Amino acid sequence: MYYDSTTIAAISTAQASAGISVIRISGEEAIQIADRVFRSKNGKKLSEKQGYTCALGEAYTKDEAIDECIATVFRAPHSYTGEDTVELSCHGGVYITARVLRAVYDAGAQPAQAGEFTKRAFLNGKLDLIEAESVMDLIASRSKASARAALNVKEGALSRRINRIKDQLMNLAAHLNAWADYPEEDIPAVEHHELSDALLAAKADLQRILDNYDQGRVLKDGVDTVIAGKPNVGKSTLMNLLSGYDKSIVTAVAGTTRDIVEESVSLGDLVLNLSDTAGIRETGDEVERIGVDKARSRVNSASLLLCVFDASAPLTEEDHEMIAMAKEIPSVAVLNKSDLPQKLDDTRIRETFGELVTMSAKYDEGAQPLVQAIKRVCAVGDLNTSDALIYHERQRGLTQQATDCVTEAIETLHMGFTLDAVTVMIEEAIGYLCELTGERVTDEVIDKVFHRFCVGK
Repeated sequence: MYYDSTTIAAISTAQASAGISVIRISGEEAIQIADRVFRSKNGKKLSEKQGYTCALGEAYTKDEAIDECIATVFRAPHSYTGEDTVELSCHGGVYITARVLRAVYDAGAQPAQAGEFTKRAFLNGKLDLIEAESVMDLIASRSKASARAALNVKEGALSRRINRIKDQLMNLAAHLNAWADYPEEDIPAVEHHELSDALLAAKADLQRILDNYDQGRVLKDGVDTVIAGKPNVGKSTLMNLLSGYDKSIVTAVAGTTRDIVEESVSLGDLVLNLSDTAGIRETGDEVERIGVDKARSRVNSASLLLCVFDASAPLTEEDHEMIAMAKEIPSVAVLNKSDLPQKLDDTRIRETFGELVTMSAKYDEGAQPLVQAIKRVCAVGDLNTSDALIYHERQRGLTQQATDCVTEAIETLHMGFTLDAVTVMIEEAIGYLCELTGERVTDEVIDKVFHRFCVGK
């Protein structure tokens, strides 16, 4: 058990007007501090109650009642943090919540730092570092798929796979060390082919985890998506269709959009961070020219490009520029205005784009095929959210380093070096995996992980 004599408290719900607010108190004196603030209706103190029990009463500051509330008692180690914990659920007014929290501070609690409750849960062995990181991923989820994937990681899907690989490597290292250090004992010799097969299997398992990184990032952060094309092809209409409301101004005047309009949109399991840009063309208008320059810059940095063409008109020089820009970017060609007579020769477009959708954004025709095309380009259509997904660069970096060490161990073995050299590389891989789960990690890394958490979690 991690020990810190400081008892901490914070508001664990959103700090805004709501039905209820929850103030969490955790630490050695959590129950005693809560007893100084809370008075139950039946007169029974919280210190007399068992864990997983509640009491109805009132929160007081000195002898003045603040609010009626419910106190929930959790006894160590059966709490979120692993410490004695009390949660006071009061009415969710901003003023009322602040007064109850102030009373808790006055009774002896210290303000919790960002992520300190979850940090204590990690230090007390309630969850490992991978599972701790997934807590904020779960809170920040913006789609059903991202929430499901984050929950699976929190419940140990990734940790179990990492621990399984780590245990296999530890068994190899233990056998190699025992065989080298105790030649007089009757320890079976290490067979070259068996060692090679075990290392290759470990490398394959690690590589499968790494292969999910890009998809995990897509679920967590969304896809930076740019809607681009020449003026008046329907970019803003498409933006409004995907957003579900009039986010961008739509007129018949070319060059209406002069700056970048942004919105995050959830398309089922996929979140798009949309940017509607100015129509790309040569212009003498200084303000519009600035918008066009911004549009070209945003296209070059996009993760996904929705390249919009007017299907009711032949290709122009501006269209050809867009086709050229799209060659190096994951893209979907959107042939808009299908409600009008078709005059577009799409031969060159089909040669350039892997996905092409014909639609009428104005009349909401063809939106579903567009969504499916986007999912195919982003490679999330067949993503299994119950699989072990990694979201963070810390996780990816350590997994990659462990993979590199296993690869080097395989190469060292095949090149005929001594088994001692192979053992060194295996032990280095184990070290990186232990750092990944938090079994072997510095205070600096721990602080960095929990720094991005909100206060109260």
